[in-house]
Amino acid sequence: MKKRVALYFGSFNPVHRGHIALTEWVVEQGLCDEAVLIVSPQNPLKNCAELAPELSRFEMCELACAESKYHDRIKVSAIEFTLEKPSYTINTLRFLRANFGSEMQFSILIGADNMAIFDRWAAHDEILRDYEIMVYPRSGYDNMEYPDGVHYLADAPIFDYAATEIRDAVGRGENIDDKICPSVAKYIREHNLWSPATRIANLNELITANPDDAALLTERGMWHFRIKEFDLAAADFRAALAADGSNKEASEFLAITEETLRNGIINI
Repeated sequence: MKKRVALYFGSFNPVHRGHIALTEWVVEQGLCDEAVLIVSPQNPLKNCAELAPELSRFEMCELACAESKYHDRIKVSAIEFTLEKPSYTINTLRFLRANFGSEMQFSILIGADNMAIFDRWAAHDEILRDYEIMVYPRSGYDNMEYPDGVHYLADAPIFDYAATEIRDAVGRGENIDDKICPSVAKYIREHNLWSPATRIANLNELITANPDDAALLTERGMWHFRIKEFDLAAADFRAALAADGSNKEASEFLAITEETLRNGIINI
């Protein structure tokens, strides 16, 4: 009999307790023999300032899986790092079936938010035809209708926080131990992930390649403002407005920054 393997695709930026709790639940319910987190590679079309390096995201997943109560059945894979870019789920599935299909039967674990746009996925008809799709609930995506072959996991655990919130909390210096496992929290601290300095450094690289990108300039200005580098913040907001005079966010933050500089307000 083939081993039933549920594939959980994501950036895991970072992996959090919700990801692990979901895979543990799927295993507990007997929906698979193993669950595998497939870590998505870096996407050159997206803002990389928020996305931790591929190896870091993979290593954090390794740590989280090792802390799971089913550490022998919940694993992580970097298979998509080795495949042709851009990364499409269908290409990964074809590769896995061609190389491991004689031993394993693959299913896919995705959120209801992704299922809502499933018809935009590459070769979605082939995926729907050849693989079981397990859909877990996401807030705001209730009462959806699913095609045959899709298994809606109505009782799966829902966690009302996202990786975006965790990254923002890290940037503010807040405690995130309730949302991620201890080893991942330690990794984030030791590697200085999503700190203001790291985000500014990443934005510096992006802006060097895209010097007239108003959104990037505004984002960097906001991080300078957050760590009270007001002169640098003002310079970025002015550059953003020079690139796009209609940028309301840059305009508003420039006004606040200039007032701060005029009045010597530093305890913000």
